Amino acid sequence: MSLHADALATLRAWAAPSAPQESLRQRYVAHLGAEPAGVFKSCVPDHLTASCVVLSDDGSSVLLTHHRKARRWFQFGGHLEQNDETLWAAAARELREESGVPDLVPLPGVVQLSEHAVPFCAPSGDVHHLDVRFLAVAPAGAVPAVSEESLDVRWWPVDGVPDPDPDMVELIKLAQARL
Repeated sequence: MSLHADALATLRAWAAPSAPQESLRQRYVAHLGAEPAGVFKSCVPDHLTASCVVLSDDGSSVLLTHHRKARRWFQFGGHLEQNDETLWAAAARELREESGVPDLVPLPGVVQLSEHAVPFCAPSGDVHHLDVRFLAVAPAGAVPAVSEESLDVRWWPVDGVPDPDPDMVELIKLAQARL
């Protein structure tokens, strides 16, 4: 199965937790139906990305990366690559690359979708990531490391994340509900 086919099947099967999330799910499915290359960065203005929020084993802390280009704190994630077989595998690869914690693995199943503008991703500035978000739970004592894509990586209390936007707050709550 191709990455495109996996993404389409994953999104078609996902039971969205709310009406806004269902609208996004339908948007993503329509995008993939219209764009055979819709999973790759070369598809502009919209393309899928995969990410993973990391919670501590007790759910009280979240591991975030201070993104080098965006200069903001985010969950781990990024663009899908040709050798990624599934959305889940792309999220797992990004998680290992960016967190510095080699044994972290996302749990099965999508947690949240988020569409957001990413003006620094293309010269035109008109680019949107259609992010598919997963969850990983870190073992006690997991020590992160800063990658070349990050300015910093650190643990934050779930109710004390820096510059919390509504998507991040919702993502953390949805992730905690899955623990």
